[in-house]
Amino acid sequence: MIKIGLTGSLASGKTTASKIISDRRGPLFSADKVVKKLYIQNSFKRLIAKRLNFQLNKDFKKEIKKKILQKKENLKKLEKIIHPLVRREMFIFLKKNKSKRFLFFEIPLLIENKLEKYFDVIIFIKSRNNLRLKRYLLKGGSARLFSLLDKHQLKDSKKMKFCDHIVVNNKSLFILKKKLSNIIELYE
Repeated sequence: MIKIGLTGSLASGKTTASKIISDRRGPLFSADKVVKKLYIQNSFKRLIAKRLNFQLNKDFKKEIKKKILQKKENLKKLEKIIHPLVRREMFIFLKKNKSKRFLFFEIPLLIENKLEKYFDVIIFIKSRNNLRLKRYLLKGGSARLFSLLDKHQLKDSKKMKFCDHIVVNNKSLFILKKKLSNIIELYE
């Protein structure tokens, strides 16, 4: 089994890259999907509302964003709850798929959370800052939240030192596919 981790900065194209590289090759674990599932669980919502000190209402995500923008420490509180839950799901995924030839993992904070030891290959998806901001805004994010979250992550130059491959994703989808294809061919 070859465990391939994909990481990169906010809105660099990790999700697109992970879908491309895993297509018909093996199952894909997405940390972001795990978090999305958490965000719809009432028990999780109650825990977060209690820890970040707000009333649980219909616009749960909006309230979290507001709390993070008000106080950076709230992001750390949130991560202390979310990261162990995501890691647990990652281990369940690993165990469930242990007979597969390739396993793919899209984990935005792979390096920040010191998860490198769990992977045979780590691919870093890199994009220009202005392009990442544009992508983030297109998905409904705010420039202020982008800035805060981006500063919270390690700089690309530091993260890239821990990665086996760097894929620059500033151009077309065709070029991204070609670059990823060249990498996966090394392991097939």
